Amino acid sequence: MGRLIVTSFTTLDGVVEDPDGSDGTPFGGWAMRHGPQGVAGDKFRLGPILEHGTLLFGRRTWDHFRTLWPRRDDPFSQAMNAATKAVVTHRPVDETEWAHSRAIDAPLAQWVRREVVTTDIAVIGSMSVVAELADQGLVQEFRLLVFPTVLGAGHGLFRGRRELTLVSSENVGPAVLAVLTTDDPPERS
Repeated sequence: MGRLIVTSFTTLDGVVEDPDGSDGTPFGGWAMRHGPQGVAGDKFRLGPILEHGTLLFGRRTWDHFRTLWPRRDDPFSQAMNAATKAVVTHRPVDETEWAHSRAIDAPLAQWVRREVVTTDIAVIGSMSVVAELADQGLVQEFRLLVFPTVLGAGHGLFRGRRELTLVSSENVGPAVLAVLTTDDPPERS
């Protein structure tokens, strides 16, 4: 049985919006201000998931990443480019734009329930996808790279109250990687 894992950059006050500045928000680029060591490489410890699992993206995130990753050739980028990628979209996905990419072939929750039986799935970015899956209680693990930044504005990862269990934490460059699990469905607020 696989797991559904959410990965996200976040600030101390829980903002996940626009870490690289590509959305053009006034506070965007907050993760990048910590230098490349904060975001480069396998900061989320995806390792085996890149080889044997599936990366799940919303369409906007996939469209952005397909312009970045295929041009890179370091070991982590090679692993990202070789990984199986699924995209939540109603439009066709052109695999020539980013290898091993395909559109999911069912409604999101149904697709995840079917796929997670045999493989780990890691959601990267794609906060609307994360919100839908978290609201349905389908996320088993969160891997949050927490930066020492407070923005006071921007969209957060969670809606409503949620109890999580801290599994591990470690310094990763200028941030802390916190791995948290949940077995309980979210509480509606």
